[in-house]
Amino acid sequence: MEEKNKIPHINLDYFEDLTGNIENDKAWEVDEVGNRIRQLRQERGISLGSLSSLTGFEVSRLKDIESGKEQPQLGTVMKLSKALDAAVGRLVSGKGTKLYSITRKNERKQVVRATCKANKKNVYSYMSLAPEVQGRHMEALIIQLEKTQEKEFSVHNGEEFIFVLEGVANLTIANKSHDLEPGDSAYYLSTTSHYITAKTQKATILAVLYE
Repeated sequence: MEEKNKIPHINLDYFEDLTGNIENDKAWEVDEVGNRIRQLRQERGISLGSLSSLTGFEVSRLKDIESGKEQPQLGTVMKLSKALDAAVGRLVSGKGTKLYSITRKNERKQVVRATCKANKKNVYSYMSLAPEVQGRHMEALIIQLEKTQEKEFSVHNGEEFIFVLEGVANLTIANKSHDLEPGDSAYYLSTTSHYITAKTQKATILAVLYE
């Protein structure tokens, strides 16, 4: 008897259709996040020196972020949003003007690159799923992780939930390493030192950040 084809319990074609290829989507200007940080800092009347004191980031690094030379990772953005007394969503994807948001998969906006502080190498790309909601305290993102050996750990206020859609991700948290496969998830307080990267060449995750 001919053996029936085995069907995997996870349909990878479904996830490919769900997430798409972030790199091929239309990207915003690479300095968009830096512009928002600079504008908000100036609105608040905060100097680069004062922001450096509030965050612990060197003035030279803040200049690189504001000019678009360094694309800040989400942990960095969350620290900056706290120092600037603003919702992280305003820096990640803009202020928002609506009470609710319905986002179709072909209507997703904004592709943002996040780079490593040491060598400016791309470590992940992300796009917001609900940038239009005004006054939001959660940020829902689709993130495509790149495989990298350099780890830039984050510690900041808030909470995070991640769900692996495709590939294998590696989460290092509280000095422990965890490989997460499609369908696996993690929830943690952002005050715990953490870092996530792709274990395979690339991995795609859903991430929800809460301030």
